[in-house]
Amino acid sequence: MSIQILSIIIPVYNEENLVLQVIQNLQSIKYPEFIGDIEIVVIDDCSGDNTFQNLKAQEFLPSPTVKILRHEKNLGKGAAVRTGINASRGEILLIQDADLELTPNDIPSMLYAMHELNLGFINGSRYLPGVYRPLASYRRYLANQFFTWLTSVIINVRLTDMACGYKLFTRSLYDQIHLRENRFGFEAELIIKAMRIKRNNIAEVPVRYFPRNEGEGKKLRNSDGFKIMWTIAKYGLLRMK
Repeated sequence: MSIQILSIIIPVYNEENLVLQVIQNLQSIKYPEFIGDIEIVVIDDCSGDNTFQNLKAQEFLPSPTVKILRHEKNLGKGAAVRTGINASRGEILLIQDADLELTPNDIPSMLYAMHELNLGFINGSRYLPGVYRPLASYRRYLANQFFTWLTSVIINVRLTDMACGYKLFTRSLYDQIHLRENRFGFEAELIIKAMRIKRNNIAEVPVRYFPRNEGEGKKLRNSDGFKIMWTIAKYGLLRMK
């Protein structure tokens, strides 16, 4: 794998207190030597707080480059990711949540795995052994395990964490996928469609997880589970494109 550009896509909604810290953390990482340049693309999904104003008022370090985009209407995480990718230039794409539930310090290990295994897709896993983590909601864990098991059966690849926010993939793979989901179900859609193209093109890397609850700003609601289930059914069982 040659020297490449990494584009870090940050969809953000109502994270005025954390998104600047996420960007600062991303700018302080020591990236692998095969990453020649890094850009950070932040997409504010029409936040109702001061997220966008704080981003525009901040003078970021010149490297990595930071681009700030905004939706004039709240469209959802999946839509924000597509907007960010369309505005990016990297050959490698990483989705980074803006809430610090996942730490940017785990990004180098994902990049090394992609590089050493020569794969098109690296999925973060909050459940693989190898790192220390605080315990999270057991009911959310059970729901995610069911969705992960169902997705694994459909794509015939054993996953441990389909819904993890860390998704690292090549642009050449992304360009073969037409994503449609605007909200949280896009993670399932992305994995299912990517594995249809090439099944043995994915690996999982353990990542640390610092869960929040709804009072702390958690966006995912119990009702979103039904939407994720329908997404898996649409693209996995019904094989919609």
